Amino acid sequence: MITQQQAAVQSMINWLADERELGRKPHKIEMAGEFDLHEMRYYIFRYKPSLFGKWLLGVCGGYESPTDTEHCGHVFSEMTQYDPATAKQESIAMVERIREYWMSQAAAIEAAQNQEEHPDNNDDSSGIFNGFVLLNSSTCDLEQIKMNLKQDWNISYSPGEELGPDGEKEGILVWDVDGYTLAVSFVDAPIPGGEAQHYAQGNYLWPEAADRTDTHVAQIILAVFTGSGSPLGSGKLYTKLAASCLKLPNAVGLYSSGTVFKPEHFIEMAEIMKSDDIFPLLNLVHVGLVGTATGMNGYTCGLAAFGKDEIEVLDSQATPAELRDFLIQISDYIVEHDVKLRDGETIGFTAEQKLPITRSDGAYVKGKSLKIKY
Repeated sequence: MITQQQAAVQSMINWLADERELGRKPHKIEMAGEFDLHEMRYYIFRYKPSLFGKWLLGVCGGYESPTDTEHCGHVFSEMTQYDPATAKQESIAMVERIREYWMSQAAAIEAAQNQEEHPDNNDDSSGIFNGFVLLNSSTCDLEQIKMNLKQDWNISYSPGEELGPDGEKEGILVWDVDGYTLAVSFVDAPIPGGEAQHYAQGNYLWPEAADRTDTHVAQIILAVFTGSGSPLGSGKLYTKLAASCLKLPNAVGLYSSGTVFKPEHFIEMAEIMKSDDIFPLLNLVHVGLVGTATGMNGYTCGLAAFGKDEIEVLDSQATPAELRDFLIQISDYIVEHDVKLRDGETIGFTAEQKLPITRSDGAYVKGKSLKIKY
């Protein structure tokens, strides 16, 4: 029977062999220690990527009991040099960063699951906006973010009681503004699994998106939650927070709403709110376009945060520009007027236009979507 230590060794090797990580099995790997954290067991590894390479540090765990051979997913290496004097400390820090990443996703995941379990009631996920500012260096200037918020939007940072007497945890800001909760969390690690790079390829307005995204080595997790406010207010506040973070010199993009936004474009659209009080829809709802042999397909990603179904148009004979404009127009109408479209209804922007609506499993989005014939 395979032992827990043997399972950990194999998991570490498999992780390193992934093309998104080391890309091959290490030339040599050795277990270099173990420790307990959050009532789980972890194993420290040192490995050589090649025959003449230096020893590098890796960690694998956690295992809930001594007989477990399945870990909880905390397998990671930052490809830094192994130092026996600091290996345990650095391994613990890596585990904490991984845990922080996934814990920060809990609210968004829970909202998505709730939407799938209760597809006719999207209101439970309404007002939750989150995203990831991608950084090309392992630094995060929280003080600069506070200054940007105050200077650009007159938003002051007032730490919540949960952060303790000092009012702040390292790399984390959490505070309330006018009935909304804002959270900023720095994670010194890229988004796992090449997820951001994958979705960056769908930004047809920014051809360099995938290449720029590939340079990120760290991230800032952003979240805005509606308390006594409205989804519209939450979306505006999230836009202001994201724009303030994107002004950091090492920010290369914002992974949100199923795409990666270019910092300059996002900031420019956010600035419109200052003079014209225009709702920043295009900072919150991404319109995707996919061409096939039977026509153009379009979809939205971001309406769920407003408690609405995403919209899809399939096999349209409209041009890409026409289809995009249509989806923007109808999304803006739904969000700003709090309209709920239903299966079997029709919609149109003229007296003569009556476009049929059906609700079914999404073709390009998760869960149910509203299909509009256009």
